Order: sequence, then C-alpha cells, then structure tokens
Amino acid sequence: MGDDSEWMKLPIDQKCEHKVWKARLNGYEEALKLFQKIEDEKSPEWGKYLGLIKKFVTDSNAVAQLKGLEAALAFIENAHVAGKTTGEVVSGVVTKVFNQPKARAKELGMDICLMYIEIEKSEVVQDELLKGLDNKNPKIVVACIETLRKALSEFGSKIVTLKPVVKVLPKQFESREKAVRDESKLLAVEIYKWIRDALRPPLQNINSVQLKELEEEWVKLPPSAPKQTRFLRSQQDLKAKFEQQQAQGGEQSDGDEEEETAAAVDPYDLLEPVEILSKMPKDFYDKIEAKKWQERKEALEAVEALTKNPKLENGDYGDLVRALKKVVGKDANVMLVSMAAKCLAGLASGLRKKFGTYAGQVVPTILEKFKEKKLQVVQSLQEAIDAIFLTTTLQNLSEDILGVMDNKNPSIKQQASLFLARSFRHCMQATLPKSVLKPFCAALIKQVNDSAPEVRDAAFEALGTAMKVVGEKAVNPFLADLDKLKLDKIKECADKVELPGGKKGAAGGGSASGDKKPAAKAPPAAEAPPKSSAPPKKSQTASANKPSAGPAKKGKPASAAGGKAKKTSDSKETTEAEISPEACEELAAAVLPATCLQQLDSGNWKERLASMEEFQRAVETMDKAAMPCQALVRMLAKKPGWKETNFQVMQMKLHIVALVAQRGQFSKTSASVVLDGLVDKIGDVKCGGNAKSALTAIGETCSLPWTAEQVVSLAFAQKNPKNQAETLNWLANAMKEFGFAGINVKGFINNVKTALGATNPAVRTAAIALLGVMYLYMGQPLRMFFEDEKPALLAQIDAEFEKMQGQSPPAPIRSTKKTAAAEEEGDEGGEQDEDGGAGQDIMDLLPRTDISDKITSDLVSKIEDKNWKIRKEGLDEAAAVISEAKFITPNIGELPLALKGRLCDSNKILVQQTLSILQQLATAMGPGLKQHVKALGFPVITVLGDSKVNLRTAAMATLQAWVEQTGMKDWLEGEDLSEELKRENPFLRQEVLGWLAEKLPTLRSVPADLMLCVPQLFACLEDRNADVRKKAQDALPTFMMHLGYDKINKATGKLKPASKDQVVAMLEKARAVMPAKPAAPAKTGGKGSAEQSRAPSASRTGEDFTDKPEAKKVRGGGAAKKGPAGKKPATKGLKDDEDKSGPIFILVPNAKEQRIKEEKQLKILKWNFITPRDEYVEQLKTQMAACFAKWLLDEMFHFDFQRQVKAIGVMIERLNSESEATVGCLDLILKWITLRFFETNTTILMKVLEYLKLLFTMLNRENYHLTEYEANSFVPYLILKVGESKDVVRKDVRVILGMLCKVYPASKLFPFLMEGTKSKNSKQRAECLEELGCLIEGYGMNVCQPTPAKSLKEIAVHIGDRDTSVRNAALNTVVAVYNVCGDQVYKLIGNLSEKDMSMLEERIKRSAKKTPAAPAKQSAAEKTQREQPTNPNATFLRKPAQEDPGKLNQSRQNAHSDHPSIPKEFQLDLDMIEQDQRSVCELPDLVQHQLDELLEPVMIPEPKIRSISPHFDDLHSSTASTINFVISQVASGDIGTSIQALAQIDEVLRQEDKADVMSGHIDQLLIATIMQLRLINSTHLADDRVDKTDLIKLYSCIMGNMMSLFSMETLAREASIGVLKDLMHSLITLMLDIRVEDVEDGTQVIRSVNLLVIRVLEHSDQTNIFSALLVLLQDTLVSNAGSLKVSELVMKCLWRMIRLLPENINSLNLDRILLDVHNFMKVFPKEKLKQLKTDVPHRTLKTLCHTLCRLTGVKILDHLSMIENRNESELEAYLRRVVKHSGNLSGTKSDRGNEKSAHGTDDRMSKAKVSDILSEIFKKIGSKENTKEGLTELYEYKQKYSDADLEPFLRNTSQFFQSYVERGLRVIESEREGKPRIQSSSVIPQHNVESSLSSSNEELKPAVYYERLKILRQRQGLENTTRALSSEDEPPQRPAISSLLSSKPSVASSTDMLHSKLSQLKESRELYQQEHNARSGSPTRARAASPATANLDDLKKRLERIKSKRQ
Repeated sequence: MGDDSEWMKLPIDQKCEHKVWKARLNGYEEALKLFQKIEDEKSPEWGKYLGLIKKFVTDSNAVAQLKGLEAALAFIENAHVAGKTTGEVVSGVVTKVFNQPKARAKELGMDICLMYIEIEKSEVVQDELLKGLDNKNPKIVVACIETLRKALSEFGSKIVTLKPVVKVLPKQFESREKAVRDESKLLAVEIYKWIRDALRPPLQNINSVQLKELEEEWVKLPPSAPKQTRFLRSQQDLKAKFEQQQAQGGEQSDGDEEEETAAAVDPYDLLEPVEILSKMPKDFYDKIEAKKWQERKEALEAVEALTKNPKLENGDYGDLVRALKKVVGKDANVMLVSMAAKCLAGLASGLRKKFGTYAGQVVPTILEKFKEKKLQVVQSLQEAIDAIFLTTTLQNLSEDILGVMDNKNPSIKQQASLFLARSFRHCMQATLPKSVLKPFCAALIKQVNDSAPEVRDAAFEALGTAMKVVGEKAVNPFLADLDKLKLDKIKECADKVELPGGKKGAAGGGSASGDKKPAAKAPPAAEAPPKSSAPPKKSQTASANKPSAGPAKKGKPASAAGGKAKKTSDSKETTEAEISPEACEELAAAVLPATCLQQLDSGNWKERLASMEEFQRAVETMDKAAMPCQALVRMLAKKPGWKETNFQVMQMKLHIVALVAQRGQFSKTSASVVLDGLVDKIGDVKCGGNAKSALTAIGETCSLPWTAEQVVSLAFAQKNPKNQAETLNWLANAMKEFGFAGINVKGFINNVKTALGATNPAVRTAAIALLGVMYLYMGQPLRMFFEDEKPALLAQIDAEFEKMQGQSPPAPIRSTKKTAAAEEEGDEGGEQDEDGGAGQDIMDLLPRTDISDKITSDLVSKIEDKNWKIRKEGLDEAAAVISEAKFITPNIGELPLALKGRLCDSNKILVQQTLSILQQLATAMGPGLKQHVKALGFPVITVLGDSKVNLRTAAMATLQAWVEQTGMKDWLEGEDLSEELKRENPFLRQEVLGWLAEKLPTLRSVPADLMLCVPQLFACLEDRNADVRKKAQDALPTFMMHLGYDKINKATGKLKPASKDQVVAMLEKARAVMPAKPAAPAKTGGKGSAEQSRAPSASRTGEDFTDKPEAKKVRGGGAAKKGPAGKKPATKGLKDDEDKSGPIFILVPNAKEQRIKEEKQLKILKWNFITPRDEYVEQLKTQMAACFAKWLLDEMFHFDFQRQVKAIGVMIERLNSESEATVGCLDLILKWITLRFFETNTTILMKVLEYLKLLFTMLNRENYHLTEYEANSFVPYLILKVGESKDVVRKDVRVILGMLCKVYPASKLFPFLMEGTKSKNSKQRAECLEELGCLIEGYGMNVCQPTPAKSLKEIAVHIGDRDTSVRNAALNTVVAVYNVCGDQVYKLIGNLSEKDMSMLEERIKRSAKKTPAAPAKQSAAEKTQREQPTNPNATFLRKPAQEDPGKLNQSRQNAHSDHPSIPKEFQLDLDMIEQDQRSVCELPDLVQHQLDELLEPVMIPEPKIRSISPHFDDLHSSTASTINFVISQVASGDIGTSIQALAQIDEVLRQEDKADVMSGHIDQLLIATIMQLRLINSTHLADDRVDKTDLIKLYSCIMGNMMSLFSMETLAREASIGVLKDLMHSLITLMLDIRVEDVEDGTQVIRSVNLLVIRVLEHSDQTNIFSALLVLLQDTLVSNAGSLKVSELVMKCLWRMIRLLPENINSLNLDRILLDVHNFMKVFPKEKLKQLKTDVPHRTLKTLCHTLCRLTGVKILDHLSMIENRNESELEAYLRRVVKHSGNLSGTKSDRGNEKSAHGTDDRMSKAKVSDILSEIFKKIGSKENTKEGLTELYEYKQKYSDADLEPFLRNTSQFFQSYVERGLRVIESEREGKPRIQSSSVIPQHNVESSLSSSNEELKPAVYYERLKILRQRQGLENTTRALSSEDEPPQRPAISSLLSSKPSVASSTDMLHSKLSQLKESRELYQQEHNARSGSPTRARAASPATANLDDLKKRLERIKSKRQ
C-alpha cells in the first residue's frame, strides 16, 4: 500500500502518465469526473491534457484503456482545444482500439471518431479511417468500414465526403475476409441511400454475385432520401429545426431536401477517367476510309466500345472527331451514321466540358443530317446533339442552329426546333437572356407559320419550353405578332413541359439537369445572381447586339445571324493604291462599252445621258470581284466630271456612284475621288437627294465614322452655307440609320462649333439638330463641349436637348460592311448596344489635352522649393494649368511625384491646397486616373492620419472623388491598403475603416488581396482607441460579406489565445448582421438612366453586364457602378477605356531571361503539350500579370472571344509605339497566341494571324532574332494551323512562316516543318512539304537539318502518301532539291519503290529546270543570303543552345546598333565557304613579295576578285570591315585565296605600329584558321587533284601567321577559351596526321607546329589556355573516337603549363581553373579515372592540384567561389586533404623558387579590405563627377594587384558599363605608355564590342562555328576522323610535341639538333614502310628549340622556297 500512497498524492495529469497501470486507471477516472465538471469549454485546465489524450486511448492495459477512452470522449466533447488532437488520437484509435477484443472498447473508439466529426474535424477523421483500410488486421478494417458507415448514416453525405470512400470500396469487396466483404456491403447500401444510382458505375466491375446481392438490397430501400440525424456544432440551427419536426411529426421540407441530397454527388465525379486514344486500333484511320462498309463498321465498333466508358481522359480528340464527323456527314450507310453518332455522344458524355472545343465542328453536320428519315439514325443523332449541348452553351451553338432554321427540308427544321426545346429545358432564366432568346423566337415564329404540321408542332413545343423556363413576361414581347390561337397553343405546350428536377416555370429559374449541374437547386432570390453570374455575362456580351444589326423586322435577326459567315471576307478594310488616268481608262475599257466611254465627255448632253445609262447598266450586271471601282469613279470624274451642268446627267452620275459603292469592293481611295463632288452637290435642290444616297452607300462601305469626318471637313472647307446645312442634316440622319458606333466626335466637333457660329440660320439650325441626335447617344456629357458658347446659343442647344430627353435612340437599320462581318469578330460587342449607341465611350470622346509639356522642370522645382511661398506659387500654377486644360490625358509628367511630396508638407495650408488640386485632377483626368492610384492615391490615405479635422475631411473628399473615377478594385489590390492600416495611427485607422465599411457593401466582388487587411482589422478590433474599435466592428461584417465567415475565422488561428477568443466572439456578432451582396448594382443607377436619355432596354442590358465591379464594359452606360443613383452615372459606367491610355506592356528588366532560367531548371512547366491544360493557362496568366496592363490581361483571358479580339486590336495599335516592351514580353505573347490556336473560333484566329504578320514585320525591322526558347514554344503550334481546313487561314500561316525566316534561321525552322510532315492531318503534311520546298529553293541545301540525306529520305517517303496533295507536295520538294543539286538528288533520297521513283522521274522530266540555270539559281540564293541575315545559321552572333539567350540577344543587339555600317557579308559566314570558290577568281600570285620585304612594312596587295556585293567599295572604306573581309577569305576553300589573305594579315601583324588594328579580331582570325586547318585535313589532303606543294605553302603561311600572332603577347591574350581549345585540338591533330609526313617538307610543317604549340602555351592568357586544355582533355577522354595519342599530347601540354605555374600563379584566375577542374572531376570521378587504360590523367590532375596547393597554401580554398554546390564537390574535399597534409611541410620548402609567389601571397590584402577598396572605386566610376578619377584608381590598383578579381563587381552591371570601364582602362594604359590612339574611328567601336563580347561570352563563338563547321563537313560527305588507319596499323609514335614538352626546359637552341631529329624521323618512317607491323619503342626525347632568331631565319627560308615554286 506504501506504493499506492505515493502515486495517490500526485496531481491528475501526472497520474495519467504514471508507469503503474492502477495509477493511470485512477487518473483516467478522476480526469473523466473533472472533464464532466468543467463548464467553461475554454478553461485553461483543458490545455494540460492536450498532449495526454493520445496516451488515454493507446494505453497498453486493457482495463485502463477502457476508462481512458471514456475520459478522452468527455474531453473531446467538452474541450474547445480538442480539435488539435484529432490526427494523433484517431490514428491511435484505429491502430490500438479497433483491434481490441472487447466490444465496449471498439464502441468507444467509434464514438470518439464521430465526436471529432461533430466538432468539425470530419476530413482528418475520414483520412485516418481510410488509411486504416490498408491495415493487415481485418478487425481494424472492419471497424473502420463500420465507423465510416455510421458516420455517413448520422451526418449524411454533405459532411462525409463520398468520393474517396467510393474509390476504395471495390477493393474491399475483393477481400479474402468475409467480415470485411459483409461490412463493405452494408457500407455500399448506406452510400446508395444517399447518392442512389451514382454509385452504380464505380461498382460495375465487382463480382457479379456481389453486385446482384447489392441490387437486391438496394431494391428494398425506401424511395425517400435519408436525413441527417446528427449535426455539427456549426449546424445547431438545423438541429433545432430537425428536433422541432420530429416533435411535430411533420415532414414539410422533404421534397427540397430530397432534391438537395440527390444532387449532392455527381456520379461522374466518382469515376476515374479512362485514356482511350492509345487503345484505338492502329489502323482505325485507314479502315474508317475503307471502301468496304464492313471494314468501316469494324473501326466504328472498336471506337464505340471505348467511348462507352463514362469518364474519359482529356487529350487531342480532334482527328477522331473529324473522322466521325465525316462518317455522319458523308457515309451512305445509315447504320454506320448511327454508330458514328453514338460514338460522338459517348465522347461528349465522357469528356463533358472538355468536348466543348469540338462542338462547333460537329453540330452543323448533325443538324444537316437530320434530313435522314430512318428513326434509328434520327434517335442516335438526337442523343449525340443532346450530349454535345451539355458540353457547351446554347449561345455558342446559336449561329449553327439559326443557320438551319430556314432550311428547305422540313425534317431538319423540325429536329432543330425539337433540339431547341430540349436545350431550353436545361437552361435557367439567367442562362437564357433576352439577347439569346430573341433571334431564336424570331426563327421559331417563322416556323409556327410553316406549311408542314410537324415543323409547326416542334416550333410550338420549343416556344412553350422557353416560356416555361423564363416566364411569360419575358417571352411575350417576341410573340406580339402571333394571333390568339397560336399563343394559346404555345401556352398549352408550356403547361405540358416538365423541367428537370420538377421545377415549375420561371420561379425555379435555378433548375438544371442532374447530369449537367449536380449541385443545382432552387436558390433563394438573393443567391441566384451570384451563382449564375458568369453565364449570363458571357451570353449577353456575345449576343446582345446581334438582333440590332438589322432593321427591326420579323425574322430579320435570324437571317442576319445566318449570313455572318458569308461576310467575313469583307471584314478587312479595302485599301488600294491610286491608279494613273491611263490605267483607269484601260481598266474601264475592259468592262464598259466603247460607245459609253466615247460619249462620256461629249458636248451633247443627250449623248452624255445615254452614256450614263449604258454605264449604269454595265455596273448593274458587273461581277463584284471584277469591278474596277476606282477606275469607274475616275471615269465619272472625267471632264466635265462634277461640274456637269445638266441635272439629269448629274443625277445619273450620283446614282452610279452609289451603285458602284454598293456593288463593288469600294475603297477609301475610290471614295476620296468622289467625296468632293458629292459634297459640292449635296445642297443642290435637284441632285441633293442622290448625293446623300451616294454618301450613305459610301458610309456602308468605308464606315460611317470615316465618311462623316471626310464629308464634314470638305463641307466646311467650302463657303456654301446650303451645302454645309445639308451635310449636317445628312449626318444627323445617317447617325440614326447607322447608330453611333465608332463615331469620332473629336473629328468634327470643331466644325459643328463653326456651324453654330455661322451667320446663315439654316446652318445653325442644322448644327443644333445634329447635336440633338448626338445627345440621344451621348447624353449630358455632350454639353461639356459647348459650355463656352454664348448664353443665347447655349439656351437653344439646351432646348434641343430638352426635346430629346427621355427618347431612346432608334435601332440602326444600316451597318458598314465591315461591321456586319465584324459581328462574328466581336467588334460590335464593344461598339454597339441594342440601341446602337456607344455610351460607354463618352468620357473617352471628350477632347483631352496633354499637359505634360506644361509641367516643366521649373514648375516641379517650384513645388519642391524650400520656401513655402514659392511652393504655394508652384501649386497655384499647377492648378491653373489643370483648370485651363479642363480635360486632360493621364500623362502629367513629373507632377505626381511633386504633389506626393506636398501631401506630407509641414505647412498644412499647402497640404490642403494639394488635396484640392488632386480633386481637380480627378475630374479633369477621368478614368485615366487609375494609373496614378498607387503613386498618388495611397498618399492621400496617409493624410487621413493627420490630427487636424479639416485636413482629414479634405482628404476623405479627395479619396471619394478619386474612387468615383477609378472604382474600388485598384485600391483593394496589392498590399498598399494593408500597409496603410499597419500604421498605428488612430485617426487614419478610423477614417479608412469607416470608408471601407461604406464602400465594400456596394461591391459585387473584391480582389483576393483584401484578405491581407484582415490581420490589421483584427488589430483594430483590439485597438486602445475606442473610435477605432467601433469603426473596425462596423467594417467587420462588410469584410465577412466578401471573404466569408470561414476564411476570416481561419485567420484568427494566428492570433494569441486571449485575442483570438475576443475576436471570435466579435466574428459571431458580425455574422448575424452581415449584409447580403448587392443583387445587381445596375439597379442603383436605374434613376440615372433617364438623365442619360437611355432606353429602358439599354438600362436592362446594363444590369446583365455589370455582374462584377471588375467588368470593364457597361452596356449603354445605363447604370452607375456604385454610390448614389444618378451621381455622375456616365463617368461611373465607363469602365472600358479608363486604363487604356497607359502602356499596355510593362518592360521588366531581365524578366524574359528569368523565365527562360526557370523553365530550364524545371521550376515551371515547359511549354509543351498536345492540348493546353488549365495549369498551363494559369501559369501563363501568372507570368503575364507582371508584364501586361491589368485591363489588357483581363481582356486577353476573357471568356468572350469578342473581348479577346478587342485586346488583339489594342496590341496591333500599340505595336510600333511599344515595340521595345513587345519584344520584352514576346515569349508570353507568342505563348498566348498558341492558346488561341486551339480555339475553334475563326474570327479570333484570323485576328491573331493578322497580328502575327505585323509583329514579325516589326521584329524584322528591329533586327530582332527569335531565341530558341521563343521558337520552341511557338513554331510547333503555328505549324499545326498550316493544316487548318479553311484556305484563308492556311494562306496566312504560310505568309507568317515566310516572315519567320527573317527573324529565325531557316535551318532551325526546317526541323519543325519536318516534324509537321508526320502529322495525321493530310493538309498539314502537304503544306509543310510545300514550305520545305520553298526553303530549299530560297536557301539551298544548307537548310536541310540534320543532314540533307536524312531529310530527303524522310521527304521522299511522302511520295507514296495516299493523299494526292501530299504526294504532289513531296514531288515538288524533291524537284526543288533537284534544281539545286542535280542528279545527286537520287543518292540523297535513298531507295524508293518502283512506282514512286517513276512518278518522281516523270515529274523531274516535266518540271525540272535545265542544268545551266542551276548555277544562276545558286548565285541568286547566295546573294539573298549575303544581303539578308535570314540565311540558315546567319551571323557571328548566332547563339548555341546552351548559352543564355538573354545575354546573346543583348550582344546581338549591341553588335547591330554599334555597327550599322558593316553588313552581314563581311562577318565570317560558314555557309559561304564553298561559294567563295565560285565567287573569287584570278587571285594574284605571291611573286610581288620579295623575301626581305616580309619583315618590312609593305603595301597590302589588293586581290583581283569579282565584286562580292554592290556595296563592296563602301565597305572597304572601313578598316574593321576590311579586316573582317580578309579574315573571311582565310577560311576560303580556294587555297590561293587563303594564302593571299594570310599574307595580308601577316603583313599587318609584323608591323608593331599597325598590329593593334587586329585587336578585337583575334578570335575571328583563329576560328578562320582552325576552319582552314580542318578543311585541309578533311578535303585537300584526301583530294589527289590538289597540288601538295600548294598545301605546304598554305601550311607554312598559317604557321608563320600564327607565330607572328602568338609572338605578340597583347594580341595572343585576346584568344578566348573555346577558340584556344579548338586551336590546340587542330594543331595536335595535325602533328599526328601521318599524311602530312608523306608530303615533301611535311616534317618541316610538323616541326613548325611544335614551335607554335610552345608559343601558344607560353604567350596566351594563362587562365584561358589552362581552361582550354582541361576542357580539351575532358572531351578527348569522353570521346570514344578520339585517339589516345591526342589525350596524351594534351596532358603533356598540361604538364608543361604546370611547370610554368610558379612564374604565372599571380596572373591566373584560380577560381576559373578550379571550376574547370571541378567540372572535369564531375565527368570523371576518381573511380572512373582509375578505370581508364592509363593513369596519366589521374596523375596530371593530382599534380595540378598539389602544385596549386603548394603555391597558394590554404588560400586555395578561397578560390572555389564559381562552384555552385561546393559541399558536393569532390574537388573541395581533395584540396582540403592536400592542404592539411602539406601544412607541416610548407615551412621546409620555402627555398624552392617560390619567393615571388610567397611575396605575392604576403602582399595580398584581406578579402574584406579588397572588397571595400574596389567598392569605393566603382562608386566613383558610377558617379558623373568622379568617373575619371575612379578609372585612374582602378587602373593603378590593377597594376599593383594584377591578380585582383573584378568579376564580382562587374557581374551585375550592364554590358554598356562593362564596355565603358574596359575602354576607359585601355585609354589610360595607352596614355601612360605613350602609345598613339588608333586613328580609324570606325575600328574603335568594333574593337570595343568585340572585346566585350569575348570577355562576357567567351565560349560563344567557337561553339557556334564548331557546330556549323561540322554541318559543313557533313554536307561534303566528310568524316571527322583525323586518321584512316586501324588500331592494328598504328604508326610508330612520333616524337613530335613530346620531345618539346616532356623534357626539361631547353638549354641549347641549335638548328643542327633539329636537323638530326628530322633525319631520325625520316629513318623511322622508312623503317615503318619496310616492316608494316613493326612498332617503334618509346619516343626519343630531345630538347626543344626555344623560339629565337633561328626561327625567323627558318621562316625566311621557307617563304623563299614558296616564292621560287610559285615562279
């Protein structure tokens, strides 16, 4: 008992943890009592047990565990904090309780789980129970299933999420344990109660016996839906209601709840999608087009089986849908049509909304097929079209349906009407607005009078259904013309209609089918608008105006809509050039009778009249396309023209003008010819009518806005008042007829003002009448234009306006051809309302003044002056400027910044004045104010924190004035508002919160950023200031209204417990008083509509459009957005163009590079898809948000295509003005365009293609080149559209592909087109092949990538294609190749079948050009390539894939901008190498050079060559371009040309005073030399026709040239890493080339190479040569093809460099070298190195590391900065070991010649100090005043510390700054050393750019040229191997470089020793020839001759020999 007494004294919580089970049992009992006693659920006592509850339920003692479970249950039930323990406790219950044998334990475990669900933790509980189903213990599985069943039974399917449960249910039916299966069965029955038949599809694959048992159980279930019997804590109101019902025994709400429950789960959501595209038969597309119907049937059966899957995986179903559509439309076998229709129905049902993109393609075909009589077919088609309807919207299909309503076939009309009836059933009031219903009703009313009874009945049914859905009131206006009998029939049909879900009529407007909208129910009125806000907006936007396009006649809208497609071709404005009089006469003579033309200018008026009559007859019968409009009207203007005196002739003339305008393609050019004459006659009594008719006709063709502007300006240029008055009268009438869309008021407002001031009363009267008509459309703002007029005149204007008050504008009866066609394009969506008005643009029409030029720097400096009086003067001036301008543009220069400063002025009077200016600014600027919200708006909020009441009042008034113009959205976006609330200023907080409490309830929705203000709101709720707390409490419900209670409640989780309790209590109070969202903000402006003279219909339209405050357009301007009704309604209604004055693109520096980097690093999705998924669209939207104006982004991603078309229109307008920003966002623009390619809407596609054409024109003009990143994300998708079915689209895409070649290399475009030829779409294959042919014709065989042979083989395959167009295209392409390369084509195309080959030969015979034409063609192509940067792989600046495209782009642009004078032809171009042979001839010999002259200055000889281009002489005026030209000749395929060029360069290099000119061209020269060496190696050495003595001369020249170059250290150091690597590789390959030795004097060449290699190693930049050798070693070891000899010699070079390290250590960039070593070790880790055949690489690396450590000591570890992951680097670990081991020895080795190094090390400053000094120096360079001083200091610092690393300081600076610093240092150096500056100004910039390029992009050039050279070699059929011998015949190892590098540094330097070496080599060679298999021993060592005077003598001798041979 002693033990007991010990633990009994412990507190309860410690007992519960005690090791003795009795103690724990006692603890649990006491805890249970305690838990039942504590009344306060938030008592701190609960917190003690938070961590113990899991132990309660998992107690190892069964007895204690039972009590623990009871205690845990009490805790969970009563404790407020219990939710935090859910996961661990439920997990414990599942694993430790459900496996207990005691039933009581299991029961308590279940109760605990259910209690957790009750306290709102259902998700966590469900997750843990589902995890328990995977447990191996069947007891646990059974208990988990039972708990899930119990939870579902009590809480219902809304609380327990069924989808994851249903997903795992089939698996439980497969269990081996009967108990699990039985329990699963019970769960399945329970689930069935809640979701009924939705459960069937997921269980269709379980055992048939089990399914049968389930079916039997399901049948027994009562039909009524189950009810929730247990409620969550948050559902106490439902609980009370439930208990009340139970007490009363009534079930009045059964019906609603049953429907609610039934619709709660969509069976579709419970299914897993099935991927069927890959399972389709591979021969499906062949079989579906087979001639035998049985084969077609097999194909369809296979697809039908697959489409029966109820849910399909998204994918590219385009080809399949097209194939099925073809069967439906064209197959003669009705059974197959029926099958295909079923397949389409299956696809639509399985894909749902994802099928919507294909709906537009299929529906017209199905509707046409309804002509079929067979019932089976009709039923299948009905099923298909009904399923398709559910995937799209009625509005999207409206055009197709209306198109068949006038069909002659009654069956089609009947089925279309029946389809409409069925479709209407699925609609609601909101999704069937009047704008959609009106054209349908018009078409159906026509059918009600049809002769066929079945058509009439179907129309009655459709109208009846519509009446049932939207109500009688909405439909009756459209049925006004029907008699009572027919109306009664429609009402009778309406009564019979039963809508899905049993809803009755329009009262159940929220109804929808269970299939389509699972969650649909009858929402209360307040909720209806938010739930259906999107669909009506979409429908209304697109369709509201369609009926208004034509006159208000019965049936007209339908026909107008049906005819849209035909007018599309006219949608583009017709423009043409002016035609000369002679050409006009010729054109007119071709279409007019000869007598007509002869009598036109006859003196007899009767003859002229007869001529006019003939003219009229000819015009009336003329074909539109053939009518030469301009020629005809010019003939009419021919003498006497418009001065015709006979009124009859004149009337005829005017009538003919009208006819020509109506019937022909009448352009503005033609209009300009006649307008003057028409205006002249408009006031004529007899001819005025005809003149007006002609003007109206021109208005229809050329658009009224343009015509009106021209006519008014012409009329007022005359002095005839009659003409002026009649012009104004005509314009007033035309406005009524055409509507006000697009009228540019500014264009003629001044003329109207002139008319108002006219002396003639008729003119004044006409002007006032015109203003009256304009008032109908513009409303009150029109008066603003005339406020300065005299009071008497103003009174007349007001009287006219008064007359118009309350009238609505008439519906337009005319439209321009453009507008009519543009209905499809969506132009009308923004231009016209139902009333034809354009009210939304009124504020934009006001003449705004740009005052930016008046905001001078003087004015700004005044506003910012120290003296307050001067500041006040400045503010007065600013106010005067704004006041004078009245209406201003958003561009106000530097004024915002100046005013912002005054808002925090110490002088409060000035603050108040600034606020009044800002109010003034709001009125003056209007919606454009939006762009100043962030800069000027939020500082106004800051003023609300001022202590003075009058200032706060003024600030609030300013804020309200601003919000009135800008709307609230911009104020709530971003973090600015939350940042303001963070200020702990009580005045500011209470003002802002009061303002928000007033504004938020008026908004329909708010940006998500409002959530950022919630933490500050919580802080204000607990603020010390009572007023702040009060305002916060007032604002809280308005926040909750938008963000929702749950979101705000969740945010309290971050508060301290004490604060949280307080805030949560306030949340509960706020919840009770939370206001409802406004149903339709437009209603608040209803009163204002009368003031604006809007029709009631326009106001109603406005309501539909203003669903969201963000919506930019208000139809008709009929409603104010927010605020009191009628207060500036027009201003508030204007949301469209408020932002548009600002830039549409934001240029973010390096944003594109960042996106490229992120895509490379896979941080974002790569733009690569078959069809774009949502995540791609969202990603693009996020990326674009940073670079695009917000309003433009909204338009671009708007669901209404018309808005997208508008966005493209804006982008077209701004393309040139914002070209730089467009280029910056180019990748995003192109990606967005690819998304548009996947839409089926032709209008938007055409608009996109129009934009692309303009875009690529601009890019070409800017000399921009697409990056790989941009091309890869755009070109493949563009190529998809080349296979579009519409000719006009294909044509445009081909044009764009042609333009693409100007901004992207044709050779890189080629592979994309090759990929396009693999498409299933035959049109695409054909077009791609045609385009390939064009590329080959234009650019030659160079474009064929990867090789011509491979490409041609793939192209030739298509000659056997089944599609004729593809076959023809393939043949044409091969013929194009034949024209370029002749008979070689037969080798390239490989083996063809006999049939294909015969077709090809036939085609070549017929169309191939004659051989003599080929060279001409080639030279033409060559010329094209030289003159344009469009050839494949064009310029020096072409980038390799691995380089950062951003940097390359920059360097490319720098090069273009700095050297406009140097065309492409003089930049080294690999593609021209072969062509140089043809273009250069008669090259001079070297005889003009004397031997001694080689070392003396001489004149550079001029080669006698044909002019390469017309600009040759101009180009040679520039030294730099001359050097470029000569260097390009070095790589020529012609040996003589190359020798000549080398001699000229050598001449320059040998003269020290001229050698500097070569600076900046070194890499270029070395590349050309490397290419020549490779050309010799691959071509000349193998070619027997080449004279080997010429080769030796060439080699000698190259070596001499290189020796001269590498003797000059300053030039040698310019060679970059990549170039040095290639040079070393070429030289080593040359030394090992056995063929060179075989040539006479070949050994001499090899000896020269030895000397050259040493010089390269010694004189190059030591860092660069080290890096080059390390990279080269890595490459040779990686490459299997590389000879071991090469890698051995590379290593010997490295050993030599290592020996030179002690001398060079201070000049090395160790960071760079260690990076290369690190990269080497990554490719060859230690283990891999040891696996190599030789250990020399390992030893080389080891020696290098040891030497570096020995020379630098521990500081070597500071040079690992360039290695990204140092911790993962094998190198760092190795260096640490070396440093550690050598630490003890370093002291003893101080006398090893390292004094210099040690001294340098001692002298080095600490890194921190260095950093400070350099930072200071760079600051000076960056300031204007101290630039020179900074550069001087930097130069001196570099002289003192030559190893200083400037890279970290230059890395983040611009390319320009880096070039500037480098140039400055070079100038100082030349001044200090007394060198003369280079005279040629044209050379200096070239030098600078080249050097900056080589420093920043060292690896750019070699990689590019190496790749291009490789292509060139392959084109010539050359291999890359340097030796043709097999390994068995390996020649004896040549001493070559080994003798020079492996020995100690040479002592002697005699030529005798070299001669003896030469004889040894000859002997060994002869020995080798005698004994083929003999191998020589180890290479003989010899001392290398150091470069001395002997070398010069040697060179002289060699050149002498060359000369003698040339003679």
